[in-house]
Amino acid sequence: MAEESLDGKFRYSVSLVTQGKHRFYTLTMPSNVLAHTCFVTTRDEDPAQGFQRLLDRDRAQQIADYIDAGLGTIPNSIVLSAQHEADLQVIGKGKTLQFQNSPKAFLILDGQHRVYGFSLARTALRVPVVIYNGLSRQDESRLFIDINTKQRPVPNELLLDIKKLAEYETSDEQMMREVFDYFNMESMSPLLGLMSPTERAAGKISRVTFNAALKPLLPGVKGTDSEKVYSALSGYLTAFIRGCRELSAPDVITNPTVFRAAMLLFPEVTQRVQDRFGPSYQADHFDDVLGPMFTRVKLSWLTSPGRSYRELYDSLSKSLRTNFSL
Repeated sequence: MAEESLDGKFRYSVSLVTQGKHRFYTLTMPSNVLAHTCFVTTRDEDPAQGFQRLLDRDRAQQIADYIDAGLGTIPNSIVLSAQHEADLQVIGKGKTLQFQNSPKAFLILDGQHRVYGFSLARTALRVPVVIYNGLSRQDESRLFIDINTKQRPVPNELLLDIKKLAEYETSDEQMMREVFDYFNMESMSPLLGLMSPTERAAGKISRVTFNAALKPLLPGVKGTDSEKVYSALSGYLTAFIRGCRELSAPDVITNPTVFRAAMLLFPEVTQRVQDRFGPSYQADHFDDVLGPMFTRVKLSWLTSPGRSYRELYDSLSKSLRTNFSL
């Protein structure tokens, strides 16, 4: 329960928790109170400007929009360190926490973007909070480091993998997921055993890498079902991997730079296949187009591609054009 008295103080019911050498209070507070009493760094004189300088407004605005739309909950606790300005006191036989309504009452140790989002939202909601009291600057710094380095975030690959269950997918995300799954599960897939659906793994293509490579191709496959997209890409990648293998670079397709460059080349190669064979996307037809290109590809392009997939794509595309003949 909370009260804001006429003397400018807030009061909330709390529980005291001890973990190791630290003691902290757990409670819930309205999000608008957090927004008005928290700041992100002791070096900023103006808490509001401190938020704006140090944090990502777009990310905070997404949180604010999520709150205002009433789409769900934000159950994770905001972790705070009470400052001198809070004048934090325990009253009511240890069951109530009292503090001043001050913009410098609490330093945020975890949850900066959520609190910034609360300040941008029109809607207030009740938020779980953890408050440490009596910490030194060293304690605050060490807790900040521990919280932000020892908590392992959920991999983006896993989030993409479960979006279907949450029914959060866009049509493009659905297409990319279905095509990825075909490559991951079809027995004749040229990438069978080389895909990693839920995490990054050495020597495998993650969903994040796959989606980044497929996304530029989506405008050209609008209205095409995912199985047909997979079929065309499968024929192409089978031929591309054969070309790499003939250059003694059999495993380079899982390198993110090589994979993204190869996928970016797909429309040019496919156009030539269509011109010669019509809409027949067999691996042999792609071999016919890619074969001459690979005679001009340097092995080092594939084995030491660097980090710029666009530079590698430019080299491959130039080799493809150079070999054009009537």
